[in-house]
Amino acid sequence: MSDNKIPLAGVIGCPVAHSKSPQLQRHWLTAHGIAGHYVPMHVEPEDLETVIRTLPKAGFVGANVTIPHKEAVMDIADKVTDRAKLMGAANTMIFRSDGSILADNTDGYCFIKNLQQGAPDWDPASGPAVVLGAGGACRAVVASLLESGTPEILLTNRTRGRAEQLQKEFGKRIRVVDWVKAGNIIAEGILLVNTTSLGMVGNPRLRVPLAGLRPDMVFTDLIYTPIKTDLLQTADEVGCTVVDGLGMLLHQAVPGFERWFGQRPDVDDATRAAALA
Repeated sequence: MSDNKIPLAGVIGCPVAHSKSPQLQRHWLTAHGIAGHYVPMHVEPEDLETVIRTLPKAGFVGANVTIPHKEAVMDIADKVTDRAKLMGAANTMIFRSDGSILADNTDGYCFIKNLQQGAPDWDPASGPAVVLGAGGACRAVVASLLESGTPEILLTNRTRGRAEQLQKEFGKRIRVVDWVKAGNIIAEGILLVNTTSLGMVGNPRLRVPLAGLRPDMVFTDLIYTPIKTDLLQTADEVGCTVVDGLGMLLHQAVPGFERWFGQRPDVDDATRAAALA
C-alpha cells in the first residue's frame, strides 16, 4: 500500500445491507490504526462485471462477495484458487498490483478455525461427523472435514440427489442417509453440523429429532441469526460443546483483511462484540 493512497475494500451482494462485515472490518481497521475504508455495495447481477472491473481503478484493493454473486465472480476473475474451484464459489477477491483479479474461497478455512477455537478438544480423526444439508455451504464443510482427517461423513439432505452428488465428488468417506432417518444417525457422530438455513430468523425450524445427542459431542450451527439457535440451545442443555456460526463470519474475514491491508487481525472477544454491535 502506498503511503499517499488510502486502501479501500468492501462487500458485494444483492442485498447487502444486512451484512455484519462492514462493522467487523472497521473494528480491525481502527484496532490496527490503518487509514482504510470498507463499504457495503449493493450490486445487481447484470452490473456485477462492470462494477468489479471498475473497483481497482477507484482505489479498491479487494472485496468480499456474498449471495448471489459467489459463483459468477469466478468467471470474471483472472485467476481462481484451487480451493475456490473445489468449492465451486468464491467469497474473497484480491485486486493485485499488476491489474489482475484473484478469486478465493475462505469458507472451509473459517469453518475449521471456528471449530478449533470454540471446541479446542475436538479431534476430527476421532470419529464420524453428521452433516445436515447439502447446499452451497455444505461443500466447504465437507471438503474441510475430509482434509482435516474426519474418517467418515454421514450426509443427509431433504433432496437426496444433492447429497448423492456430493458423495460422487468427494468419495467413499461420504455416506448418504435419507432425510427421514436424520435423527437416527446423530448418535453415530462425534460432531454434528447444521449447514441448512432452517432455524434462521425468518425461516422454519429444523425439525430433526435430537435424542441421539451426547454430552461428549460437538454441535455447530452455521447460522448466526440468531446467535443461539433452538438446536444449539437443545445441545447445550444436553451438555454438548456448542459452537455458534458467528465465528465462521469472523474467521472467514481474516485472510482477506490480511491480504488487503497488510495486517493479520485476531478473532477475540472484542471482535465478536464489534460484529454484534
